Amino acid sequence: MSFHSNYSFKTIGIIHSCYTQKFGIPRQPGLVNEATATLELIPPFNRMDTLDGLDQFSHIWIQFIFHECLKDNWKAKVRPPRLGGKEKVGIFSSRATYRPNPLGLSVVKIGKIYQQDNKVFIELHGSDLLNGTPVVDIKPYLPYADIIQEAQGGFAPAPPSLKKIIFSERAQKQCRDYKNNTGRNLATLITEILSQDPRPSYLHKNNLRQYGFQLWDLNIRWQPQENHFEVMHIEPMSNSKEEASDDF
Repeated sequence: MSFHSNYSFKTIGIIHSCYTQKFGIPRQPGLVNEATATLELIPPFNRMDTLDGLDQFSHIWIQFIFHECLKDNWKAKVRPPRLGGKEKVGIFSSRATYRPNPLGLSVVKIGKIYQQDNKVFIELHGSDLLNGTPVVDIKPYLPYADIIQEAQGGFAPAPPSLKKIIFSERAQKQCRDYKNNTGRNLATLITEILSQDPRPSYLHKNNLRQYGFQLWDLNIRWQPQENHFEVMHIEPMSNSKEEASDDF
């Protein structure tokens, strides 16, 4: 039996997302409903006829490349955050990004499909995709085939418990001002992201450290407290980056 060891894929589009760094991105799609993104189709696929009929579906599967992990070596075993970051499972039992082939798969809700300045876009809602992510394929989501009622979730059988989020007076005002200027509901987006607890598991006991994650051109500064997370303030994006867990 012979095997083909090399394949090449065409990039069909690029993601434009509110997530401009890996830290803060939810570990699964659909967990942050306020997160918005657009998929821009690139030549020669930037034609409306390639999407003819897609508006009859509510969701699509997106196959993409973990482009910021291309230089990283794959790992045979990883420590999923859902197991406290202590137990290891095999790479193929997880959704970790450090894979033999850096392919990702997300199901997202689609919004408006439109053409603008000879460019073709699909609005995405609830995505978990990094800005600049290359997309290699999209397929419609079929409820009758893709929903498996008796499916088992292994070590992640249910959604993670959510953290309580509060905002300082300064952060509240900054969110209001940002919404007035852009129309974006920043406070809701921050709450949905932080309630998932984006920290790597080994930092869960460290309540003294202040963190930051980036949304669009903003740096969201926040700190864990005894029973909640507090959003301290919001500042223009800097070059500083926080470490993140890329495991399932």
